[in-house]
Amino acid sequence: MTALPPVFGFAALTVLAFEAARHLAKRVGHPVLNPTLVSILALIGLLSLGRVPYASYMQGGAVIAWLLGPATVALGIPLARHAGAIRRDSLPILLALLAGAVTAAVAGPLVLALCGGASALQLAMAPKAATTPIAMAVAREIGGAASLAAVFAIAGGVVVAIAARPLLGWLRIEDHRAFGLAAGVAGSGIGAAEAVARDPQAGAYAALGVGLTAIATALLVPMLAGLHLM
Repeated sequence: MTALPPVFGFAALTVLAFEAARHLAKRVGHPVLNPTLVSILALIGLLSLGRVPYASYMQGGAVIAWLLGPATVALGIPLARHAGAIRRDSLPILLALLAGAVTAAVAGPLVLALCGGASALQLAMAPKAATTPIAMAVAREIGGAASLAAVFAIAGGVVVAIAARPLLGWLRIEDHRAFGLAAGVAGSGIGAAEAVARDPQAGAYAALGVGLTAIATALLVPMLAGLHLM
């Protein structure tokens, strides 16, 4: 029997790591054990122990990365199913989106500037609320490091997936629509995945948040950078 090429081995390893992390999260039930976070840490550990270069891993990881496109498009399914409710909530959604997009684009770079962070870090931080491919593209356009933008986008999504539900619970906000929109606007695809897993309506609002935040970020961040506001 012919062995599978390494490209498929790394893709299979990624899927197995995520499935194991998902099983662990269900079994323990603690929000810190987010499957995305746990699988990332597990893969980093395994690749470090095996001394596998990142470029070699990405020969297989690229297959998983390609699936981000279809997965993002699939978020349109819950969006279509709850289109009526979304139309009724269009004004609050628009206001929340604008507040979230502006805050995400300004707050991170501002904190970095106050702490003496380099301009390159600020430019990479600005588009973090968008999905990873869009964050990378926007960062390149404004002169930031695309790889750093990807790290910030993924890290932000993981933080939102872990903290959004407990934080909203502490604020006594139990509405699935609020959770979904917050997860999509602040946490992009990772936050939206958490919303989809929790409630169909939350998933619909999260999908809307992901799409509209990506558009808002792609328009807003280059404009702010052009005005030298970051």
